Amino acid sequence: MAAVKKQIRNSRYYVGEVKNLTRNGFGVYVYPNSFFCYEGEWSKGEKHGHGKLLMKDGSYYEGEFAHGEIEGNGSRFWAKTGVSYSGQFSGGELHGCGVMQKGNGERYEGEFSYGLRDGNGFLVDKDGQAYEGSFHQNKRHGEGQMHYRNGDQYEGGWLLDQQQGHGVMHFGDGSVYEGQWRNNLFNGQGIMIHCSGIIYEGVWANGRPLGGASKVVIEGGDVLEVFQETPFCVEVQLQTEVGEKATGENGRVLQVSTGIRLCDLSPSTTPASLLKMMEDNKETPIPTPFGFQVVSYPLMERAFGSQDSIGTTAPLTVAAVAAKSGSAQADSPLLPEGECESGSGSDGPPLRGGTPSYLDGLFAGQEEDSTPPPANQRVEEGQAKFQNLLLAPPPHDFLPYQLMDELEKRNVKKPSNRAPTDRPGLSQDMNSERRSSMGSCFTSNIKKSSIDSRSVRPGEYVIMVKDVTNPPFQGQTLPPVFALLRLFPAKTKSKNSQTDKTQSK
Repeated sequence: MAAVKKQIRNSRYYVGEVKNLTRNGFGVYVYPNSFFCYEGEWSKGEKHGHGKLLMKDGSYYEGEFAHGEIEGNGSRFWAKTGVSYSGQFSGGELHGCGVMQKGNGERYEGEFSYGLRDGNGFLVDKDGQAYEGSFHQNKRHGEGQMHYRNGDQYEGGWLLDQQQGHGVMHFGDGSVYEGQWRNNLFNGQGIMIHCSGIIYEGVWANGRPLGGASKVVIEGGDVLEVFQETPFCVEVQLQTEVGEKATGENGRVLQVSTGIRLCDLSPSTTPASLLKMMEDNKETPIPTPFGFQVVSYPLMERAFGSQDSIGTTAPLTVAAVAAKSGSAQADSPLLPEGECESGSGSDGPPLRGGTPSYLDGLFAGQEEDSTPPPANQRVEEGQAKFQNLLLAPPPHDFLPYQLMDELEKRNVKKPSNRAPTDRPGLSQDMNSERRSSMGSCFTSNIKKSSIDSRSVRPGEYVIMVKDVTNPPFQGQTLPPVFALLRLFPAKTKSKNSQTDKTQSK
């Protein structure tokens, strides 16, 4: 039986069992600097077996020792940082499997390699975000899954704490991206299904679609022409920054509407009733690229509910505005009954007051704002088409029309010799025949007696197409696009034309 002795030498001392003058068995040892104190098992003068290493600042290790080193399973606590670890050790370092808990709430359970997270593990950070997967040198590296605090979930490749390689992100709003990543950004081939309904498949660069849409373009140009009572369509396409069609994009929601210029009149000479209406008008004018602002004008979809419906819809294209084109109204040929002219207009009885026959009853017993606007359209392969469009009869006491009538009265009383102003980009012929110095106000040769207050008046309107995707794709909405819409009086069919058609049958 080994004798128990107390050894005191300078500031260090040992109290415990000895054998052959060496510490052996259970004992307490205080180190020379008095910062460390070991309490536990000894073998041949070395810490060996189970023991506890205490530090003066409150930190400690408790667990297995082998030949004087911390080795095997144990627990470690750092008083200064509040970090605790329970698991495997080797050579005094965290090595193997273990659980580390930090004072800020971060928790890691998994593999360690010489003090660093390395291998497979599960990490919950201080914000409650969870990662499960591969680690290397304390960083997420390899394959893993990440659950973010905002509801996003990522599964895929990692490189030194950055999303890299192939991965799938399920966003909290319902959007999904699958494809290549680089430095936490979409980079390379990938597809996104956005919660708004937009689908983009193609190449991405630094988080943005490389062939994504940057603008909306009305096909045919910025001047469109149509005749009264003629349904028309507006075709648009999405284009990239370099003007190429964004064929990789689907599902963006576009809205079409029309506007009309609100003529400016001097308050000193404007009737009080009109001034009151102008003051009560709460609508904010919309700026256009044509140098003037517009207010909204009702637009609707033509419903073909019977065999008596007028024609079919054809794409509305831009009439040539070169100098040789002359008057589009005079040069446009008549089409056979049942067809719609591609471009400027079509056959049909002229408006002789009131509303067209196919609009009879539309407003009877209904409120002025009951006319439903055209349905929004989703883009398919970079294109969208609004079909069967018609300018709806205006509301009662439509302010822009009343202002035009007032201005027309003044022009009749005081005729002006001032020539129309040319607008860059439009032909001189079209300007001289269809426009006055007012811009979009109507020509004075149209007699008010032949136009009912609820009729759509010939003249210039503005077509507007807006991106109304909600929520916006990647937080951005495409800018609206505008085009001038020239509405000509309905064309009458000549008797010769009708005779020829009868003989041909």
